Amino acid sequence: MPPTDASAHAAPAIGSDSGDPTDTRPAESSTDVTGEPVATDREAVDSVNTVDTVATDCEDTLDLRLPDELLAFLEEQAGADDGPGPGPGPGGGAAPPLFAATIDHDLLDRVAEWGPVGTPVGTFHLVPVVIERDLPLITRWMNDPAVAEFWELAGAESVTGEHLRAQLDGDGRSVPCVGVLEGTPMSYWEIYRADLDPMARHYPARPHDTGIHLLIGEVADRGRGLGSALLRAVADLALDRRPACARVVAEPALRNTPSVAAFLTAGFRFSAEIDLPDKRAALMVRDRSLRHLL
Repeated sequence: MPPTDASAHAAPAIGSDSGDPTDTRPAESSTDVTGEPVATDREAVDSVNTVDTVATDCEDTLDLRLPDELLAFLEEQAGADDGPGPGPGPGGGAAPPLFAATIDHDLLDRVAEWGPVGTPVGTFHLVPVVIERDLPLITRWMNDPAVAEFWELAGAESVTGEHLRAQLDGDGRSVPCVGVLEGTPMSYWEIYRADLDPMARHYPARPHDTGIHLLIGEVADRGRGLGSALLRAVADLALDRRPACARVVAEPALRNTPSVAAFLTAGFRFSAEIDLPDKRAALMVRDRSLRHLL
């Protein structure tokens, strides 16, 4: 929120004389029957002006405005309070807070509702991860040597599970998904708010920048253009479903030349080399304004 210029609303200085500035006559004074001085008409006017000025100063406030995302959350919470509350949580305890159930909608505009999209390689759907259903499959993909070299999540299910739960239990700034092509799970994705991610410290982030992480799970699906086609489809899906987002970004390792090439083929442009804590990366950007040209 831009700061408000309080000086634009400032009142006259306390004690300023509102009389004729050309009047240089000394103020008259008088006394009552007890000999005590009595305020003249001119002094009374000055006293009233001083009170009015103080009152004006007290009424001068900053024009504060809550962020749109917070206002939307408060409206949603108020609507929920008008009707039946959420049911009990597992084991009969209290249900999870409403905030935990809705914040992901606020930050990434309901990834679960983005729906299927047609692509040159078939109908594709991003499906948010469910640990109980998807952990074994994603763990197997993470243990593929070609994937583990860059994701560094090889090991038992607990390793991948911890990585997934950190997102699912977080504030909704990152949503892990399984990519389903023509009904078959074949890739893992992370859709995240790059402007709210630690990555934002390392590049000139803009509000609502949306980031993408991707891995193609099956060896047979690699090296035949699926990655580029799906990257383009998902980037454009994010731009379509997130009106406030002006660009989609990614940061593959600079040494991962197949990944960088896939992003270029998908209509991303190479923006810069950036140093992240765990790698030197290529900052790839797909701009809303250029999406029909690249």
